[in-house]
Amino acid sequence: MEVTPVLRSEWLKVRTLRSLPGALLALFAATTAFSALAGASASDVSDPGFDPLFTALSGVIPGQIAAVTFGAMAVSSEFHRGGLRLSLAAVPRRGRWFAAKAAVIAVPALLAGLVTAFAALLVGRAALGAAADGLSAGEQVRGVVGCGVYLMLMALFAAGIAALLRSGVATLSLLVPFILVVSFVIGDATGTVADFLPDKAGQLVLRETYDGTLGPWSGLAVTALWSAAALLAGAWRVRRADA
Repeated sequence: MEVTPVLRSEWLKVRTLRSLPGALLALFAATTAFSALAGASASDVSDPGFDPLFTALSGVIPGQIAAVTFGAMAVSSEFHRGGLRLSLAAVPRRGRWFAAKAAVIAVPALLAGLVTAFAALLVGRAALGAAADGLSAGEQVRGVVGCGVYLMLMALFAAGIAALLRSGVATLSLLVPFILVVSFVIGDATGTVADFLPDKAGQLVLRETYDGTLGPWSGLAVTALWSAAALLAGAWRVRRADA
């Protein structure tokens, strides 16, 4: 089968499985709500270390769970009721099928991430008021674009892990505690090593100022390497395991 029909069929799955558009809607709602809350509750605006860009976009931290859920569920849905067997009957070349699956995860995740980041920045800035006036246009553009790319990479990271583990529940059970709890604990305990964790590295693009080994774009590059490694591991499992 040619690439275009494979992409169309995989896009149809994403569009018609209710939980997947619902995850992207949850990404938008949770991120904008938490960004507004963070801006309204900011009390350290006079602190020299205060970062208005990160505060305005900080709703991404809890909101990214929805992006991870989107990526994991888009892949794990294939492992229910013989779905993968049917998919591979139509597309015998497993590598092509998995590449198409990754593409239809990446594009909507990126678009939803960009819209979400822009909305979060607007509500976060509005809640911060004068505290956000110092942000330059370049910093805000970098924050929105970088945020969209970061959310896409986290969705792809989850997709690769889901293909490797062949389970959405196992993937979310691993990644959600890691992102919300373990990453912070490791970061506090190990210092600069945490700069190279997939979430910590990518989130540097959300900051106006940053210290450490990585910068905004090099941090995103580290997250991209994690995502690529997860996708390669997932592709290997898809090629080797029984449908």
